[in-house]
Amino acid sequence: MRPAYVVKESSVWEAQRSEARHGPRMHATSASFEQGTGDQMLVENPCLTEFIVQVQKLEDPDPNLLSFTLRLMGMFAASDKGFQHFLERGVLLNLFGATLLTSDSWEDATVRSGWIRGVHSLVQHTQALKFLCDIGAVEIIFTLQGDPSLFVASAANQLLVHVLISSIQLNIQQPTAVEYCNWPECAKVILSYLEKSLCSKSPSLVTQSLKSWTAVFRSCHEMCTELFWLLIAEPLRSLLEEKPVYAESALVDLLLSMARSPVFSNPASPLWTLLTNAMQNFSPLQTAPLALGVLKLHNCPKVIHVQSLSVLLQPLDCVLKASTVDLEFKGMLDELVCDPAAVETLMYSRSSCVALMCQALTHLQELHQMASLPEDWPHTHLLNAVVAVLQFCIGTATVSSPKGVKMSQLLIGSLRVQGLAVEALSSFSCSNTKSDWLPKIFDILLAYLRSPDTSPTILNKCFQTALKWVVSSSETENLPDEWAYCEHFLRGLSPVLQKRLCSPAWETRDSALEFLTHLIRHLKDHHGFQQIVFLEEVKELVWDLLKDPISYVRASAVSTLGQLFIINSEISRTEHDSTEKATIVSEFLEMLLTDTEAFPRRAVVKVFTDWLRQGHMRKLWDEEQMMSRLLTATNCDLDWEVKVNGLVLAEVFVEQTLGKLSLPDCPYAVVLTSKTSVLAESLEKFCRIELFPFLLRALCDCDRPVAQKSCDILLCLKVHYCKPALQSRGTVPTPIGGTDWVEDVLKKRHFKGAGEQGDRPRKISPQESDWVLETLGTIDLEALQVSLERSSDHIENSPQSLLQDILATVGTLDENGIDCY
Repeated sequence: MRPAYVVKESSVWEAQRSEARHGPRMHATSASFEQGTGDQMLVENPCLTEFIVQVQKLEDPDPNLLSFTLRLMGMFAASDKGFQHFLERGVLLNLFGATLLTSDSWEDATVRSGWIRGVHSLVQHTQALKFLCDIGAVEIIFTLQGDPSLFVASAANQLLVHVLISSIQLNIQQPTAVEYCNWPECAKVILSYLEKSLCSKSPSLVTQSLKSWTAVFRSCHEMCTELFWLLIAEPLRSLLEEKPVYAESALVDLLLSMARSPVFSNPASPLWTLLTNAMQNFSPLQTAPLALGVLKLHNCPKVIHVQSLSVLLQPLDCVLKASTVDLEFKGMLDELVCDPAAVETLMYSRSSCVALMCQALTHLQELHQMASLPEDWPHTHLLNAVVAVLQFCIGTATVSSPKGVKMSQLLIGSLRVQGLAVEALSSFSCSNTKSDWLPKIFDILLAYLRSPDTSPTILNKCFQTALKWVVSSSETENLPDEWAYCEHFLRGLSPVLQKRLCSPAWETRDSALEFLTHLIRHLKDHHGFQQIVFLEEVKELVWDLLKDPISYVRASAVSTLGQLFIINSEISRTEHDSTEKATIVSEFLEMLLTDTEAFPRRAVVKVFTDWLRQGHMRKLWDEEQMMSRLLTATNCDLDWEVKVNGLVLAEVFVEQTLGKLSLPDCPYAVVLTSKTSVLAESLEKFCRIELFPFLLRALCDCDRPVAQKSCDILLCLKVHYCKPALQSRGTVPTPIGGTDWVEDVLKKRHFKGAGEQGDRPRKISPQESDWVLETLGTIDLEALQVSLERSSDHIENSPQSLLQDILATVGTLDENGIDCY
């Protein structure tokens, strides 16, 4: 940055600094600017006009400063008064006209981007449109569409559409202006340019025009849609007759954009004929996205719907024909829309075959997620095709046809196809699948889980898919055959699990543990499930993984042992099991205190929370002593998620304890006395486990999620304890304390940790209970909750903050090399 430039700019910024000293005034003008009335800001802050005037006089301004000035003036000139204000001073012409376009500054993409954004803001009234036409800005936008900077080119395309739509909307308010002959000259120039580009033989111009037309149809008025259609219908038909078709991807976007318009909802609309021609003439890889988009339309004619479905399923139909041993099988589709020869050509190259299979499997998953499937949905055929793809990829398919042999050679070992095929198989688990298909599904999954060539990523997907199929089959009522198939699969899976738990790849060990954890969680109540999988060898392997060098694996092992404990505690009451439970608890507490990674510590707290929810905590230890130790440990942890998990544990404990207060309302004193007694007992219980110091420290935590969770729990406790106590006293003090006050209280008051209390329950004095009530009543928790829920965006995204950032950086002489346009 040159010294002369700094001197010239500094005078401008000194005026800005002087104005910035008036904080309230600047805040008020910023608020008015946000509401779209920048005229008042110009009147109250004359330094802004002076700033813009001085910048346009600089011989070699900094690109970032000039870009900002262009954007700022565009916003001010968006109003008639602001536009006239700068037009009279000649600033508009200098910054948006030929003066800037012929300067060296225009070579910087940051400046061109600022010019585009400034013009975008400027186009709000007819004066601005006339001005832009007079200075040739529309032709400049045409040029910028081919800018070497992708950011600038994209912004120019959006600006062109914005100028077109704005110019029409400003005139369409007049009823006589709907006809094309009454449109403004600016709109006619743009439409003529787009039409000529669409008819040109240049692929880049055609693509550019198609993108612009797509944006036009997305935002134009319904009255204009038919007129636009008349302009481009014939050029589009000509494009579809080209071999090969230009810009297929851009054409797909345009056709779908038009099809979503209510104007074309009539089944007899010529647009649907154009869509059919497109699906017949596009390459198979481009036809599928168009067909999927058509299927998602609400107003799609049935004939087009059937054709689109045929397009999406045609690659899988080829798989069925290649894998079947029935020579008379003609496929699952009655009509083929895409050229069969074009599809088969793609099937004879590995790259194109893999791409086509990946696309077909991805679209199959999206079809399963649609609200309703067609009545003639070939469920069985598609499931057979997905299983066949998986067999091709692993080399277990039995094929005799030349096509089948070729497909097996192309797909074997393709991880992309394997992953998508397993995910597609998973999507079928939620549909009504005949039980006869379960053995075939479980066999292919077991083959992948057993294979040493299966990658850890695919193995993880197979575990997840197997879990979905087992769970869905176990939930089916009155179908014992399905559970029999699941039982057979799980028995075959047990040795595979043992093998995978010892895998050298940590991802595989982790996936096996996660599968085991979720399997127990979903099926622990199923009759006879325990005898299938839970061998002592599996349990011992999980125990060993608590010492795994990878923290993710240790965390998963904690979760698995947590589930194993739950299921064992329900079926076993031996002395050995009691010792084992105590060992588990000791091991988990040791990990919580000493593990150097956060993931295992988070998992430990979650397991204790699950045990508490399901009533297993009291089977392990003295519940209050255990809670006290856990709260003390999580309170000292450095990881904020461990603290949040500890707060969730405390929340569950509070809910269970206060749940006893849910007594029916009754006017008799005996019930009121009972409720008051339970309230006092619960307060003493919370004091014994040091709940309130734990929550107060969390309230002052620097991590917002921790403070928010603590505040929510304290508000709940305040409702239960403070209101009844205050009503009995007859006075309601005004909350005044904030986090600073809480920190001061915690420093002055000493609290005993779990280790200082010993094994005997601590007696709570009336003074301690009174202190808790007084503290809860003094802290302004409601105000803290509002403050914590409010993000920093209201400060950092304000115009005032933007000006402050500019002032803070103006004195920096170092060049900023970041491409921020």
